[in-house]
Amino acid sequence: LGTKIGMTQIFVDDGRLVPVTVVEAGPCTVTMVKTQATDGYEAVQVGFGELAEQRAKKLKNKPELGHFAKAGVPATRYLRELRLDDITSYKVGDQITCDVFSEGDHVDVTGTSKGHGFTGAIARWNQHTGPMAHGSKYHRGVGSLSANSTPSRVFKGLRLPGHMGCDTVTVKNLEVVRIDEEQNLILVKGAVPGGKNGIVRVRMA
Repeated sequence: LGTKIGMTQIFVDDGRLVPVTVVEAGPCTVTMVKTQATDGYEAVQVGFGELAEQRAKKLKNKPELGHFAKAGVPATRYLRELRLDDITSYKVGDQITCDVFSEGDHVDVTGTSKGHGFTGAIARWNQHTGPMAHGSKYHRGVGSLSANSTPSRVFKGLRLPGHMGCDTVTVKNLEVVRIDEEQNLILVKGAVPGGKNGIVRVRMA
């Protein structure tokens, strides 16, 4: 888990200028290890974004605070569950940092896309405009919706205006250009979903 800091550009060894997204990845604290015997499946629950004690009391309820207290770890702003091939190497309280990746790796980055509010069909679905001449009187509408007497209704799934954005989006096969272990930064080639300070999940492609 990490936070999208923003975009910049760097020179790589062969002199090319590469656009990169800076992601503050971790440290993530293991808060729970789920096993086949106790939960029916294997997964690791990790927390990201450590909270001060007073801040945690405002943002977390009693069951959540009890969950962190039972694990003996500080409360975090985000909790996510990761299904891994092998969880035997992880114990409650372990720290997962950006050094699990290395330069040249390819990763998939999942985030929440920027919200655009209520949007018309042209921007939302890339539909064509009507004729832009003066006599047209129909420029940015949705066009024909349905047939007349058959079926006498609008089919489900028709691409109409509505809320755009705020979707879970995954961008695949992005190259890790550079790792900064001191500041827990991963520099990923290209763009990742969401705005600045958005929460993202980085995993091996």
